Amino acid sequence: MMETEQERWRLRGSVKWFNADKGYGFILPEDGGPDVFLHVNALRSFGQGSVCDNAGIEVLVQETQRGLQVVEVLTITPPADGGAGEGAGDTLPEGLQALPLEPAKVKWFDKMKGFGFGNVFGRGEDVFIHIEVLRRSGFADLQPGEAIAMRIVDGERGRQAVVVTSWETALEPEQG
Repeated sequence: MMETEQERWRLRGSVKWFNADKGYGFILPEDGGPDVFLHVNALRSFGQGSVCDNAGIEVLVQETQRGLQVVEVLTITPPADGGAGEGAGDTLPEGLQALPLEPAKVKWFDKMKGFGFGNVFGRGEDVFIHIEVLRRSGFADLQPGEAIAMRIVDGERGRQAVVVTSWETALEPEQG
C-alpha cells in the first residue's frame, strides 16, 4: 500500500528551545497555535547542527500523528536581542558586515567552556569562536567537522570569528 504525500505549509515563528544533545526542540508559531516539533535532521539538512533559543525561523511543516513537525528549515535569523542578553547589540558595525564570508570547518567547540576553534579551508591557522558570537549568529552549539562560514577579524591573540553562518550562506552570492 502506497502512502500519499501529506500536505506541507510554511510557518514562521521563534525557537522556544532546542537541545543539541537530545537532538530536538520546539518552535512557537508567530500566529499562535500549538508548538511545532523541530528535529536535528531538519536543521542538518539546512546546514546547521543547532539553533539558539528565540531565533527567528521559517519552516515547512506537516501534520503527524503526534502533532506538527518541521520537514524543512527555510531560514533562520538571530534573536532580536542577539541571543546574548543585554549589551549584545542587534547588528554588527558596518565595517564588520562588509567582511567576506569564509568557508570553514569546526575543529572543536566546547559549549561548557564557551569557545572553540574552526579552520578556514585552504588556511592552516585556527580561528577562535566565542559562544557569544554563536548566540548572536543564531547558533547554540557546533559539532566537530561541521561545515560553517565565518566573518573573521585579526585580534590581539590571532584570528577570531565575529559572525558564524551556515555553510550554504557562504556558497550563495552576496547581495549588495
